[in-house]
Amino acid sequence: MNRVFVVSPTCAAALALVSALAGCASLDNAMSGDKLDYRSQAGKTTPLEVPPDLTQLARDGRYLPQSGSVSASAMQAGSAGSAAPTTTPVVAPSSLGEFRVERQGNQRWLASTLPPEQIWPQVRSFWLERGFSLTLDNPQIGLLETDWAENRAKLPQDFIRGMIGRVFNSMFDTGERDKFRTRIERVGTGSEVFITHRGMVEVYNSDRKETTAWQPRPADRELEAEFLSRLMVRLGAKEEVARAAVATPSVPAVAAGPARARLLAGQPGAAMEVDEAFDRAWRRVGLALDRGGFTVEDRDRSAGLYYVRYVDPKLAGQEEPGFFSKLFGGDKGQATLQRYRLTVKAAGGKTLVSVLNNQGEADNGEAAKVIVSRLVDELK
Repeated sequence: MNRVFVVSPTCAAALALVSALAGCASLDNAMSGDKLDYRSQAGKTTPLEVPPDLTQLARDGRYLPQSGSVSASAMQAGSAGSAAPTTTPVVAPSSLGEFRVERQGNQRWLASTLPPEQIWPQVRSFWLERGFSLTLDNPQIGLLETDWAENRAKLPQDFIRGMIGRVFNSMFDTGERDKFRTRIERVGTGSEVFITHRGMVEVYNSDRKETTAWQPRPADRELEAEFLSRLMVRLGAKEEVARAAVATPSVPAVAAGPARARLLAGQPGAAMEVDEAFDRAWRRVGLALDRGGFTVEDRDRSAGLYYVRYVDPKLAGQEEPGFFSKLFGGDKGQATLQRYRLTVKAAGGKTLVSVLNNQGEADNGEAAKVIVSRLVDELK
């Protein structure tokens, strides 16, 4: 039996509006072809609450621009008077004027002869321009961290979903969230810029699929490389040059070698040994802390110290959303963040990493052991 559906003028107008919006959005998506779309998420997600002591540290201006904003063209123009790096490249760096990409295994970072004061405002603008909100914006310690955001480009872009999703955007969700941390370190030859990723995925708690929880997912190294490439473009590089600089070289597969990091027994506190010299170990410990979600409150490279805050990893699934609001809400039974110091000391051709409590004493408690174990897993 055939049925005839009568559409009222009001409904027809609404459908026409939805179709028009979807048509424009689909055209934009088709023309851009961008696989990253975090721009819309910043305005739609309730930001995680940040503890007051995390953002109210006194600023000493170490990474603040000395004379207004610095443009990418001005940074490139100043390259003529800058001294070239005197250190030997780690592994086949790809150079680009003031900037070059260096690589150790599957780790990449941006090195520059420019000081952090000139790089900081450009990096900060880079994240804001891409629609991220910042939960950590601390020039004093050279750290920027975005809020959790969803990559909407991962949603299937069929006609129906595109038409409805643009009007009722909250109806669709990827079930994934990303957070990025950028660390700018001052080195003897200028600056080093690191971008690290953390991911969360929403999973069902039971086979009945009635409730869900957020759980950590592995850091995406290729996503880190993608944003490193885009940062280079923001700083003045040509897109094809930037992508070539961060591209993973094709190398034959090799058998896994012996572990380069291990737990140490017989120490006053929880400790580990890394089979690398201080400079490389310091860099890798910093990246491990960033990817592990540790809050780095301060660091002192000359003294080999990281000042970190740590929370039991069992609570990691609560982090998205409202983790900090629950953690610092004052409810009974809620854990509190603890402060620790990580010492990174050269020991011959190797490096010793130890955990101290907030008073600077060796710590051999359960939390300290967990911290070292997580670092060993990342560094080995």
